Amino acid sequence: MAKGTFGERLKREREMREVSLQEITAATRIGPRFLEALENEEWEKLPGGIFNRGFVRSIARYLGLDEEGLISEYDLARGDQKNSAPAPYQSAIPSPPKWIPALAILALLGLLTGVFLAGRYAWRRYTAHRAAQRSSVSSIPAQAAPEVNSPQAMNAVSDSAAPASTTTVSSGADSALSLTVSTSAATRVRILADTSLLLDSELPAGENRRFSAKERFEVTAGDSSAVLLELNGEIMRPLGAPGSSGTIVLTQKDLRQAPGGTSQP
Repeated sequence: MAKGTFGERLKREREMREVSLQEITAATRIGPRFLEALENEEWEKLPGGIFNRGFVRSIARYLGLDEEGLISEYDLARGDQKNSAPAPYQSAIPSPPKWIPALAILALLGLLTGVFLAGRYAWRRYTAHRAAQRSSVSSIPAQAAPEVNSPQAMNAVSDSAAPASTTTVSSGADSALSLTVSTSAATRVRILADTSLLLDSELPAGENRRFSAKERFEVTAGDSSAVLLELNGEIMRPLGAPGSSGTIVLTQKDLRQAPGGTSQP
């Protein structure tokens, strides 16, 4: 994809719908300077990594465009920009067709996407399994030794303990939440999982942390634009306005449901 094609299309789609940069900022909480950088393909002004892809996905969703298609165009434009090199000296050997490098880039992106999705799926399964194990261990009540070692007393203790363990394991597995926190700049982050404080410290730029909970997370950040949240693999909305502090509460209700009842990645 030629330089400028992605940015020009993004700007054209926005202007065709008569949507201003301020309207997109109000709806997606993406700063105007980041929107202008995407339309001008000024990659050095963007935070980079998964933040840029999250911006493109949010803009496509707001404008009613195909999210995956627009992300593929961004990846291709970004890949061309990264792989650009000085023109070689003139040679008599004919150059290969121009579509071959583009096809190679698309194949590499497809491979990387497959590896990423497979790893994320394995991690979600592992997190749910660990959460179920912890819930099972914590839910088994301590049984006091009976003073009378009669068969009736032993049977009563066994019957009352067995169903409670089975019910709690199922509940823990069904309501397991996995939160990934990534930072593009240093900021203070505070995370509550259910009623437990998991983190309350300054995180440096480029940090990636994962946390688990049964029912809810409460996340607070000193700089909302410096934090990206993924709940069970889904990118969540920003905590607040760019450059200011914000707090967000995340539960199962924040996950989009796909046909069949499973959450979309």
